[in-house]
Amino acid sequence: MTESISRITATLQEPGQPDRVFKAIEAETQSLVGHRLFTVLYVDGQDVARIYSSNPAAYPVSGRKPMGRTPWGVHVLVNMHPYLGRDAAAVRWAFFDHAVIASLGLGSVINIPVIYDGRTIGTMNLLHTEHHYQEAHVAPVAGLACALIPALLNARAQAK
Repeated sequence: MTESISRITATLQEPGQPDRVFKAIEAETQSLVGHRLFTVLYVDGQDVARIYSSNPAAYPVSGRKPMGRTPWGVHVLVNMHPYLGRDAAAVRWAFFDHAVIASLGLGSVINIPVIYDGRTIGTMNLLHTEHHYQEAHVAPVAGLACALIPALLNARAQAK
């Protein structure tokens, strides 16, 4: 984990942000726990808005979801807890677009809230095949979320 943080910190110092840090975190999370889809979303009122996607054809940048008042939104955005969905039922519970997720062969998810100044400002999201993710996968990727703070603050400022 320390090596991952060091690599990402070095990436934050390079020009070409925020895309470079998104790609670096995508690569690190792939190495640590694997994923078939990696996205980053910022919180905009009751919505979350996508600012990075490893699959822009299926999940384009600038896509939005009204998640703030959902049970998932309370758990992740309000209570600031990671969400681990191990199977298709957990994905259906959390996301209204679960059919699109399933059509991509995805059936497990890790959502990590990105917290700054006592509030969730965004989420880092990893999706994989059903039953891929387990509790042991959450901590290794959760520590990387803080590197997204500058990009999320910038996205929120540009949206206003």
